[in-house]
Amino acid sequence: MNFFASIPSPSTGVLQLGPLKLNAYGAMIALGVVAAVWLSGRRLEKRGAGTREDMSAIALWGVPAGVIGGRLYHVITDWELFSGHPERIIQIWKGGLGIWGGIFLGVIVGIWEGRRRGISTAVLLTCVAPALPLAQSIGRWGNWFNIELFGKPSTLPWALEVPLNKRPVSYQTIATFHPTFLYESLWCIAVALLLLWVSRRELLREGGVFLLYVASYSFGRFWIEGLRIDESEQILGLRFNIWVSVLLFTGAAIATFDRRKRNGGMAAE
Repeated sequence: MNFFASIPSPSTGVLQLGPLKLNAYGAMIALGVVAAVWLSGRRLEKRGAGTREDMSAIALWGVPAGVIGGRLYHVITDWELFSGHPERIIQIWKGGLGIWGGIFLGVIVGIWEGRRRGISTAVLLTCVAPALPLAQSIGRWGNWFNIELFGKPSTLPWALEVPLNKRPVSYQTIATFHPTFLYESLWCIAVALLLLWVSRRELLREGGVFLLYVASYSFGRFWIEGLRIDESEQILGLRFNIWVSVLLFTGAAIATFDRRKRNGGMAAE
């Protein structure tokens, strides 16, 4: 038997820790949050701009706001899944958090709390930038436990085995698909490492690392989104999130160019 022919789907979406049963999707999200708070707290202390306790307090406000923002984004952009079934809106444990909705509202609320604590917005964004893709890389494994957000049919050695009851109607005879959750997880790890490297080399001004996060994640999300086959709103034949990725990448690139022009090139953080 070839154990490397494909990636198996999990038999359950529950993690058993002794007598404790945890929803695996929620556990992966929580683990990602813990990792992000730890990394961003270390970076904040290293800059002498605050403490880990400050970052924990910021996360106490920012994380719930991010969950709400992510859920609202998903509900609005996939309303057909909830129309006539309003009870599904609160069933977050079944999956369905839009990354950019979560980032937008979570960052806005986090900045508000950071300013209350005397932390510069640019410094805060610089500190959290690598932590965000780190959290995303861990959280994406929640999609594996839920057996969701996989891509087009694939026979590659790392293709994902999808049980019959989870396959789209038009793909009932196909067993293996692109593991887009894995692609995005690996891409997010690469983005986090890139941002840490750029920060260490002091290649961008304060806040510039966050713009690089937006651009680099959007670039990867563009081609990953093109592989997905789950239902999605479309505009001019392209998935809504592909357009969002294009707009965010373009906006971040323009903002970065403008910052360099106004500040006479790259400068140390």
